[in-house]
Amino acid sequence: MFKRLIIILAIVQLNLAFAMDSMNGMNGIPTMPNPAQIINESVADIIDPPNTAALNIMMSALSSLKELKKSGKATPENIKSLIRIKLLPSIAMDVSTQLALKKHWGKLNHNQKVIFQRYISQSLMKDYAGILGSYEKLDSVSISVDSNVKRKNNKAIVKLIITLNDDPKPINITLKMIRSNQWRVYDVVFSGVSLVKNYAAQFNSHIRRKGIDSLVAKIFKKLK
Repeated sequence: MFKRLIIILAIVQLNLAFAMDSMNGMNGIPTMPNPAQIINESVADIIDPPNTAALNIMMSALSSLKELKKSGKATPENIKSLIRIKLLPSIAMDVSTQLALKKHWGKLNHNQKVIFQRYISQSLMKDYAGILGSYEKLDSVSISVDSNVKRKNNKAIVKLIITLNDDPKPINITLKMIRSNQWRVYDVVFSGVSLVKNYAAQFNSHIRRKGIDSLVAKIFKKLK
């Protein structure tokens, strides 16, 4: 089950941009500019609904992985390319990193913020490439979206039901999404476990013991 969770977490995409000014809104989600609000919101929902975006993100990456496996070209380098092309552009890493660091975010300068974003991005790349490469077969992929999508302005919570290789036990996950120029995923929740909260626990544990400066130095050393 853990391996299946990781492959799903891998399908969300990453984007290293800074665009937040506050931490207001639903569940403490940072507020970001929403170009779709320029037009009628009901029209925007038809043109760019979050449930469709979530489905496309998942299906695109899993389908590409399936084709790599089928053609015998699922090498570590090709899987890394898949992650880079299919996943990285649509995860709101800026939002995720700020939420993971919480009150410590404001203590960091611009370069330090970029360091943390790169650290999380590279960690995910390494872990996901290993997990995706461990799947010998990916015969079928089925994804459905729960019709109960929670919305508030440019934020949404989408629940997905995913079945791999006709497994009788589907995987239920929740994607927390935010829209600026497109819908991006900033957190994944599985069985009550949040990806962002996992990073927050990792960072806070070190900060409590050795301080924020020590954590920055540690992250910088790992990146080098």
